[in-house]
Amino acid sequence: MATFEKGILGGFSGKVGTVVGARWRGKNIMRSLPQRGDYTPSELQLQQRAKFRTVIRFLTPIQRIVAKFFGSEQGDKSPFNLATGYHLTEAVIPDGDGYAMDYPKVLISKGDLRGLSNVTLAAALNQGLSLEWNDNSGQGNAAATDELIVVVYAPNTELYQQFNPAGVRSDASALLSLPAYYSGLEVQVWATFVTADEKLAATSSYLGAVTVS
Repeated sequence: MATFEKGILGGFSGKVGTVVGARWRGKNIMRSLPQRGDYTPSELQLQQRAKFRTVIRFLTPIQRIVAKFFGSEQGDKSPFNLATGYHLTEAVIPDGDGYAMDYPKVLISKGDLRGLSNVTLAAALNQGLSLEWNDNSGQGNAAATDELIVVVYAPNTELYQQFNPAGVRSDASALLSLPAYYSGLEVQVWATFVTADEKLAATSSYLGAVTVS
């Protein structure tokens, strides 16, 4: 890219031959047109693109949770950018000719709030999910009013259910009701706590897989 003052062409914008002129930050600039040619991405680049598509496809439906509770901005990286980077490096595994999420390593939130203690998950009647945990209010920064967030995902149908909030820390249990069409589906489940003012989150817990009855 070159800058120029009042030369034989003067200031101009748009394409002239193989150069493009424009005004940028108060200066006239010229740059050459990009060269066209046959470009074949490497196998590594194709793999990285496939991983990226897998991660974005998984995270986008829960973006409102992830973008709000996956840590804090780092420079020009938003929480969603940070979540994408984490899952690309830590939570994608080969699956046949493509890639899949490594569910036990998936995180829906990341932070310094105390998380769930001794949490259990079980199927309940009428498309229900039963969660139980130890009330650890008062330990460290844990408060009785911390709100429980639960994400339920059915891989076979790529359906999500989000419960925000599903209860509070002091409840020590929650019964979640899923739509009837979840009956018979295996679901993956994650849960986390956030403070009542939503300014601090815990690092989420993977609760496992269960078949909805």
